[in-house]
Amino acid sequence: MCCLQERARSEAEKGLENSSNIFAIPSILEDSVVKKNCDANWYLEYHEFIPDQEGLREALCTLGNGYFATRGAGIEAHADDHHYPGTYLAGGYNRLGTEISGRVIENEDLVNIPNWLCLSFRVDEGEWFNLKGVEIHSFHQRLHLKEGVLHRKVEFTDAHGRRSLLEEKRFIHMRKSHLAAIDWSLKAIDWSGRVEIRSALDGTVKNYGVKRYRELSHVHLVPMEQEVSDDGIMYLKVRTSQSDIRISEAARTRVIHKGEVFTVAERNVCEEGFVAQHFFVDLEKDESVKVEKTVSIFTSKDHAITESGLEARNTVLQAPLVPELLKSHVHAMDAVWHCMSIDIELEEIDREHHPVLILRLHLFHLMQTVSHNTLDLDVGVPARGWHGEAYRGHIFWDELFIFPTLNFRMPEITQALLKYRYRRLGEAKSAAKEKGYKGAMYPWQSSSNGREESQQVHLNPKSGRWVPDNSCIQRHVNVAIAYNVWRYYEATGNFDFLYSYGAEIILEIARFWGSIAEYNEKIDRYEIKGVMGPDEYHDGYPDTEKAGIDNNAYTNVMVVWVIQRALEILNILPENDRKKLCEMIDLEEKEISLWQDISQKMRVCFHDGGVISQFEGYENLEEFDWDGYRKKYGDIQRLDRILEAEGDSPNRYKLSKQADVSMLFYLFSYEELSELFYRLDYPFDKEVIHKSIKYYMKRTSHGSTLSRVVHSWVIMRMMREESWDLFIQALESDVADIQGGTTPEGIHLGAMAGTVDIIQRCYTGIETRNDVLWFKPHLPEAVKSLHQRIHYRGHSIELELTRDSLRVSAQRSLAKPIHIGFHGKVFQLNAGEYKKFDLEETHTNAK
Repeated sequence: MCCLQERARSEAEKGLENSSNIFAIPSILEDSVVKKNCDANWYLEYHEFIPDQEGLREALCTLGNGYFATRGAGIEAHADDHHYPGTYLAGGYNRLGTEISGRVIENEDLVNIPNWLCLSFRVDEGEWFNLKGVEIHSFHQRLHLKEGVLHRKVEFTDAHGRRSLLEEKRFIHMRKSHLAAIDWSLKAIDWSGRVEIRSALDGTVKNYGVKRYRELSHVHLVPMEQEVSDDGIMYLKVRTSQSDIRISEAARTRVIHKGEVFTVAERNVCEEGFVAQHFFVDLEKDESVKVEKTVSIFTSKDHAITESGLEARNTVLQAPLVPELLKSHVHAMDAVWHCMSIDIELEEIDREHHPVLILRLHLFHLMQTVSHNTLDLDVGVPARGWHGEAYRGHIFWDELFIFPTLNFRMPEITQALLKYRYRRLGEAKSAAKEKGYKGAMYPWQSSSNGREESQQVHLNPKSGRWVPDNSCIQRHVNVAIAYNVWRYYEATGNFDFLYSYGAEIILEIARFWGSIAEYNEKIDRYEIKGVMGPDEYHDGYPDTEKAGIDNNAYTNVMVVWVIQRALEILNILPENDRKKLCEMIDLEEKEISLWQDISQKMRVCFHDGGVISQFEGYENLEEFDWDGYRKKYGDIQRLDRILEAEGDSPNRYKLSKQADVSMLFYLFSYEELSELFYRLDYPFDKEVIHKSIKYYMKRTSHGSTLSRVVHSWVIMRMMREESWDLFIQALESDVADIQGGTTPEGIHLGAMAGTVDIIQRCYTGIETRNDVLWFKPHLPEAVKSLHQRIHYRGHSIELELTRDSLRVSAQRSLAKPIHIGFHGKVFQLNAGEYKKFDLEETHTNAK
């Protein structure tokens, strides 16, 4: 049975606009999911070769280790309409210019580096193996999530009637970050012949993985060296054309037949940017030949090396044989899963959606993108992982959805990723100064050095037109970065990081908002004008050329929160440290006084009797014909493209691509928001939250995979069944490719991590506030129990949550006591102790 079965979800059943989408949902668990912690929940499997699904499967079966990642394409595949065997270095960028409409547009891309997979065969000088050119009798591809190994087994008959069995497994080592390996075998079931095996390294690859980018320059690699040494080691070296990153790959290929091992090929091919070894084996009926290919990858950016080529060759020479290498890799994966695992027990009615498997898949891809191998790298966390070329590998605000999972699992990784932002603080300050502002103005899209990488124009695939791109005015990325710094500090209590790095980031971001906010004497309020909110559909007002909208509620409220954190930092720093920091950044008391005033007088607009206005003037926009457009187009997730193709604009309508105002209820608890609005002297209660959420849910197209994550979270306590439905849809975003072709270009890491965080924090009600770890658990009807391990301020904490109780256990350690909160009461928890809470409303005392 194919692991991805087609299943349509009707609009009437789910209340969403995507009635025309076909969802392909994993069905591997149909018989076995009823068993708790079933081994099948560790496997993503496919039992049929479907060329049109290969792009999606290659993204979902990507292997990586935080240093580099390789898509799950067949090792014999070349880039074509169905396959794309890309490999990407964490932070491996290069800039190229392209002339568009008479001007040169420069883009910085994540580079597709030389393909190390290349391993194929042919019999009696026939055609090289191609899955599309044979008759397939059985096909089985399995991604083993626990071990981090991709398996493939194919039995087929070729055009000459020869029946064969091909088996392969590959892995990218989780601990030895520069190493990867392939274990391959071919069995001649009913034939005899001379088999030619080709093992290669291909540096002639291009960036060709996203169709809408293909009109842009895409040749990033310049060949430098290629050779096969006397000891049989293949070696290839290239460089990126602009960023001048030297990339070296070396491979050791061992061919094993009848107990004899061949490491030196009979024929070698060395061409510019390409090197290959050809081995020849005479295979008899029922005999097999086995190949072990071990590859190392180094670059000129690596630490503690002399030269990348020398390191690549030495590393592959000294590498253990593949079986031993695999054993150590699996052991390393076990250690990672110890930190990352989440176990949930479901009611039987909801097991058909396979959330356990998909949650593990999401955790897996988070680990393939960032890991302990990331700690020593100067990289951010890209919105689409290192899984493809979508968004050019850039870093956006998606960290906001990714870091919470890391904060409570592997906070040291969050720290490393936040330092990526700190190292680019100077560039952010320069960008602010260039626009006439103070402080730091971080870019909406960032990659190598932290300059703004957002597009000036983008291609609408529906109209075929290049249209202006104003996304760079999403200044709210600044508040996201400050939010991430503070939430990391709350979860870890790492004051040294706050003082050495985080405080400066937050203060410079607060300074930026202090300079961009305008005082309106008529209303005695501060305003922020000319920005875009998270919605992204509104980049201006109707029938105007000026970009941006005014007083976006999300931005303005977040700014108040950021300024409050800046003021809090100044209060908690020891007097001498505060003085040094203020002198270093030239922060004076008059500027601090301005921040105080802004934090009490920021403008927030309301309409319709208490609904928070997405921005000033939102109530004057036209209502949108949702039913008409659903009937006309079916899938209307990307209304911006549809309307532009019609010569219209979303700026005219009350509609949103994704959560905007509702982001406030996603990021903050009711208690935090109450304090914020009280400080601003605006009325605020739970009814404001409920009315605002319901108002905007009706006007949201969910054109971003992040949107369902947010909405599932914010309606959890008011619409539990609908929340679970949205959670399942968010969970299936990439597995089912619900946006119709985006996942093959790279997974959506923010949505993946966001679904994990719904389990981790939303259902447990975890909140870090005022040096207390608060719990307000609330399981949906579909979940019977939840068990997870989190990390908080030096403690490893086990959480066991059922419908009746919550047990919080701190493992034995030398960590200092912490405080946990439940139903308004605070308790001290020491290492080696536990607290158990009854979840009945009438009984909230700790036992």
